[in-house]
Order: sequence, then C-alpha cells, then structure tokens
Amino acid sequence: MGLKHTLIDVTPLRSSPPFRRLWVGQTLSGFGSQLTLVAVMFQVWQLTRSPVWTGAVGLAQAVPLVALGLFAGSLVDRVDRRRFYLVTIGGQAGCSLLLALQGFLGHAPAVAVLGLVALQSCFGAGSGPASRTFLPHLLPERQLAAGLALRRIAFQGAMLLGPALSGLLVGGLGVGACYLIDALTFLAALHAAYGLPQPAPVDEPAQAARPGLRGVLDGLAFLTRTPVIRGALLTDLATTLLSMPVSLFPSINAERFGGSPRTLGLFLTAIAVGGVAASLFSGTFTRLPRTGLAMIGGSATWGAALALFGFARNPWAGLACLAVAGAADTVSVVSRSTVVQLHTPRELLGRVSAAEQIVGQAGPDLGNLRGGLVASATSGTTALVSGGLLCLGAVAVVAATTAGLRSPATTPMLSRPAAQSTP
Repeated sequence: MGLKHTLIDVTPLRSSPPFRRLWVGQTLSGFGSQLTLVAVMFQVWQLTRSPVWTGAVGLAQAVPLVALGLFAGSLVDRVDRRRFYLVTIGGQAGCSLLLALQGFLGHAPAVAVLGLVALQSCFGAGSGPASRTFLPHLLPERQLAAGLALRRIAFQGAMLLGPALSGLLVGGLGVGACYLIDALTFLAALHAAYGLPQPAPVDEPAQAARPGLRGVLDGLAFLTRTPVIRGALLTDLATTLLSMPVSLFPSINAERFGGSPRTLGLFLTAIAVGGVAASLFSGTFTRLPRTGLAMIGGSATWGAALALFGFARNPWAGLACLAVAGAADTVSVVSRSTVVQLHTPRELLGRVSAAEQIVGQAGPDLGNLRGGLVASATSGTTALVSGGLLCLGAVAVVAATTAGLRSPATTPMLSRPAAQSTP
C-alpha cells in the first residue's frame, strides 16, 4: 500500500462543496466550544473556589444530552432536518452571546453560568444528531468512512489547540472574549447549514417518525433488533464504561512513576498524539471493506494497551502504550460511526445518532466513575488492568455473537423502510 493510500483521505473535501462547508463550520464551532469549556471552568472556579461547582460544569453539559437526546433524535426524524439544525445551532450561538455578555459585565452568579451551559447543551442535544444525518446525503457510501475520519481529526485538533489558546485569552482578555469568539464561530456553522441541499421528503407516511414517546420507542426497538448497530454501541460501551482510564491517571502516576505532575500531564498528551497520528494515517483503515472488524480490532487494542500500561514500570513504555491506546480509539470511533451510518435507514438516522451521542457522552463519565470506585477499593493499577481485561472480554463476546461485524460490508439498510414497534 503506497503512502497516498495510508494518509487521511481528503476526497470528501474536494468532491463535495456542501460537506466541505459543513466540515469547516463544525471545525470552527468545535474549536470555539473548547474555548468556552475552559472559560466556564475558570469563571466558575473564580466565583466559587469550589471543586464541587467546577465538577458541576460537566454535569450541566451531560444531563441535557442524556435526558433529551432520544426525544431530540425522534424530532430530527420528523421535521425538516436542515431547518432544525439551523434553529439548534442558532440557539447555541445565542447562549454563547449571553455568556459573553455576562462575562464582560462580570456580575452573574455561578448558578446562572451553569444554567446557560445547560441551556446550550439542550440545543446541542438536537444539533448533534441532526448534523450526523447529513453525511449520507452529501457523500457516496464509499466516502463515508473518510468523511467521518475528517470529522474526527477536526475534533482532535480542537481538543489539542482550544484549551491552550483559551488559557491565553482568559489571561489576557478575560472569559468574555472566549465566549464571544465561540459565538462568532457559530456563524461559520450557520453559513454551512444554509448551504446544505434540501433533504428529500419522506415518501411514505409509514416511514415518518411517530410523535413523542412512540417515536423514541421505535428507535429503541430498531437498536435492539439490529445486531450490527447493537453490537457497535455495545462495543463503544465496552471501551468507555469498562476501561476509561482518565480518573485513574493520578493514582497510577503516584503508584508507578513517582507522582510527578509533568508525567501526569504527558498521559493525556500521549493518548491525543496517538489519536492524531491514527487520524493522519486513517487511509489504512477507512478503505478496508470490513469496517466492523476494524472497529472490533481497534476496541480490543484499546483494552490491551491500557492493561499493558497498568503493568508498565518505565514511563516511556507507559507513554507508548497510551499512544497505542489513543490510536486504537480513533480507529474504533471512526469505524463505529461508519457502521452506524451504513446500517441505519435514513428515516431512523436521527434517533440512532442520538443514541450514539448519548453513549459517547455518558460512557466515559460512568467509566471514570467505575474506575475511581474500583481504585478506591483496590488500587489504581488493579482498576486499570481489570478494566482493560474486561474490555477485551466484552469485545470478544460482541464479536463472537455478531457475525455482521466480522463480515465485509453488505448492502446497507439506508433505503429500507423503518418498521415500527407496537405502542
């Protein structure tokens, strides 16, 4: 395989102007969101000097996504998705403007800041699933994996650069500047949304999402009766719920590497570097015909690398394990999203994307909690190694019981009508 075929495939950016605009808009707004996250953490700390309040920032973001996600996904499948996306990202931009206003005035209490963060997350519960439904309309099936890899590297770039720049802006111009820049980045997302082609209407009434709880139950019924989708989401839970390592890093650092803060900082950097490297060379797996197998392999490698990190005595060997884990995570995430896109009917894509977003949001938080609880009863090393081995075992079970994930890509289900569950 030549170098050209191993590097990230940028064909979607060249071949589809609407996708290119959407990618640029989402990249900029993702970068702005990282600025806001750091600014909110700093402002809440300045207002309260309480780690409980700073911890509540993550809660304010996660609870609306989990509570509203499936209902928002059902609404995405019932309405004009482009218009819905415009409304939700417009709402997010408005929240950023309100955060900027209170940031410049400097009189808002911490509870008001968290309230605006939660409101913005409510809009995000809808914009996230909506944005995922556009890719099958903008790219041919053979380019979906490449498009998802491009989205992944944009997310990683924002994660790497956003917090560092936010620190400089907060120190120089204050939190209001971060919030204002975040609001301005949404202009690019709005421009991209206006340029999206009008989605084709649902041809048959039976294919439209039913209102309220019935539409949500239809989506959940599809997830439970579709082995490939169910297996993809269970694999994601295996890598996050069972083996998320971030909460264990301080304990591992103290037990194995002397407790140096410099070493601790390198742990997350190593994972990020591995993830970016995998994205840059994503052509090695986005062009594979067995996308499900790539997902399984990436998830299993994640668990194995973390277990090996738990045994590592040399800091450099440990960092190498974490870099491998970061690369494996990128392979798993991109491949999983590709599996979901290719095997979900378009009339159900909003609800399935919402479920994927919820799993991606709640899984790491619960996984870090699990790791902390196990470490408090045993040790950080035990919690990390046991989590990696549990991940390996769960992935093996999913792979053994889901033949569709081990097979080459078959005819996708994008055009099939969605069967509805009983009320």
